[in-house]
Amino acid sequence: MKSPLLIVAGAKGAVGSTVAAAVADMKQTGKNTYPWLMTADWTDKIILQETAFAGWDVSEKKMSQAVALQGVLPQEHYEPSIAMLDTMDVRKPPAAATGYTEQIRILSQDIDDFIKMHPRHQPVFVNLLPACAVTKLEQYDALSDVYRELAPADFPDLAYVMAAMACGVPVVNFTSNAVECPLVVREAFQADVPLCGRDGKTGQTYLKVVIASALKARNLLVDGWYSLNILGNEDGRNLSDPQKASGKLANKTDFLDTILGYPVGKGYGQSTHKVAIEFYPPRGDSKESWDVVDMKGIFGMPMSIRMNMQLRDSILAAPMVIDLAVWMAALKASGRTGFVPELAFYFKKAPVPGSPVTFQEQIAALQNLAQDLK
Repeated sequence: MKSPLLIVAGAKGAVGSTVAAAVADMKQTGKNTYPWLMTADWTDKIILQETAFAGWDVSEKKMSQAVALQGVLPQEHYEPSIAMLDTMDVRKPPAAATGYTEQIRILSQDIDDFIKMHPRHQPVFVNLLPACAVTKLEQYDALSDVYRELAPADFPDLAYVMAAMACGVPVVNFTSNAVECPLVVREAFQADVPLCGRDGKTGQTYLKVVIASALKARNLLVDGWYSLNILGNEDGRNLSDPQKASGKLANKTDFLDTILGYPVGKGYGQSTHKVAIEFYPPRGDSKESWDVVDMKGIFGMPMSIRMNMQLRDSILAAPMVIDLAVWMAALKASGRTGFVPELAFYFKKAPVPGSPVTFQEQIAALQNLAQDLK
């Protein structure tokens, strides 16, 4: 298996720049980042240490300046890696007004360049672009129809994904944007690449899956679930737009009914699973969440759970992104193609039917997948 080359769209955002710092840290020392990677349990440490980073971003700042600007890491954590960070090849994306066909051509050329610069690595495309308004690709019969009717400025993710597939590069969709439609999954099969996503499951939703799975195992009826999130980074600012937040909110709510096997709030004639995301600038990348879970036990007696979490968005996301790149490099080497439902553990939304949904199922699927790759 080759070391992964992460090719990242949105490379200088909060998550992307933290991933870049982690990659640089693994190259410099290895001692700080390895313990937080699940794939370190079955991957040769040399493979992790040789991981590389490239990509695109609209920012023209140096990567070390982007890390500083995002404010995720104190300077002492990335200062030893500044020289390495600033040599990472992060390019300007194609002009927003350019059509899909031309964008795919330009991005494909960039990917070919990245591959030539890292011939001993397995390239893996990682989508970290901001959330955009929901785009339903399922309504189209052919990609040519999508290219003709949609504008890349409204849904840029597709151009990157298609360019990656055209170059035979596996795809990780860590964003909430709905890329994995049947047309794209079919293209992944034809391009002989694995594809996974959508929407990285970093904090609140991760623990919701764990708790919901535990309540299901005990046959405790979830009567209602209220979740509130506040965060102040660019992701939070972007999600203050209701149209852009709608996809994220759907990803954070749809899974609960699937895990439990019934619609939460069925006795009230409406859903009582509520999720709110609020942009709150003072918090920056340090997000906070509150959950209230109302449930019923024997004789219908009510009980409740209260949770308050203070988390760091990009600190949780960065090792997951690296993990996924390692998985995809290994899967590519094994000849796996198409959508990979076994990686549902990492995502809020499992777009393909039959994906594991409970925490127990998702952990078992990961363990089986790791065993298959040995």
